[in-house]
Amino acid sequence: MSRIDQRFARLGGRRPALVPYLAAGDPDPESTVPLMHGLVAAGADLIELGVPFSDPMADGPVIQAACERALAHGTDLDTVFELMARFRRDDDETPVVLMGYMNPIERYRPERFLKRAAEAGVDGVLIVDLPPEEAAVFNQAARKSGLDQIFLISPTTTERRIRMICELASGFVYYVALKGITGASHLVATEVGAALDRIRAQTRLPVGVGFGIKTARDAAQLALWADAVVVGSALIERIAAAERSRAVAAAGAFLEPIRDALVEAAARRKRAAVQ
Repeated sequence: MSRIDQRFARLGGRRPALVPYLAAGDPDPESTVPLMHGLVAAGADLIELGVPFSDPMADGPVIQAACERALAHGTDLDTVFELMARFRRDDDETPVVLMGYMNPIERYRPERFLKRAAEAGVDGVLIVDLPPEEAAVFNQAARKSGLDQIFLISPTTTERRIRMICELASGFVYYVALKGITGASHLVATEVGAALDRIRAQTRLPVGVGFGIKTARDAAQLALWADAVVVGSALIERIAAAERSRAVAAAGAFLEPIRDALVEAAARRKRAAVQ
């Protein structure tokens, strides 16, 4: 059983997993590992670690700026793996998923990428621009390397593609709550709930929700439906606005109320179920 499977099994559906996104190398490589540990201390159940890339397709301006800062510091895949291995020296339990794009992986070579990722203690990969129709070879290699492959499902994904994605996916499935980029607005929880019902008709995997979740209130609204809540742009904004020496504290101060909101929402749901 992978770390991702173990974490969701430990939560047992009592509340959604809290999944913060962090761009590796932002605000600088030396800050990444302390930030990862700080996020865990603040309540993160799983970390989504972004691989900086110069030409993202799904990331909004906040995460694009974070990746540009990381690239300016020379953060590449070797750096990401080094940071990941450093994190694993003190934390062998928290699952970590790398999120990125195929271009850096192709340049690095997929086989080498998967080998280094597994050696560094990575648990899963989410490749935004690798569609399921072209993912079979990489997916098989990832499984052989012991890595889960997480796929995105959007509001416009057809039933046929949902079924295809669910057949390939492991770890969990990631639902994009909005038609847009990361950090967009206009999140409607009831619409997300209906979409998650459609996905769960095709898979027993946990279903996480991301894009557009900015506040504890947003997270609490989704706690009725989601198995995981992903928070990215709003967290990156807090880190970017803080003094370098206060970045870890700022990240924790942002994440803790969201964790509390998820716990409280789960408690309310439990109380309502027994009344």
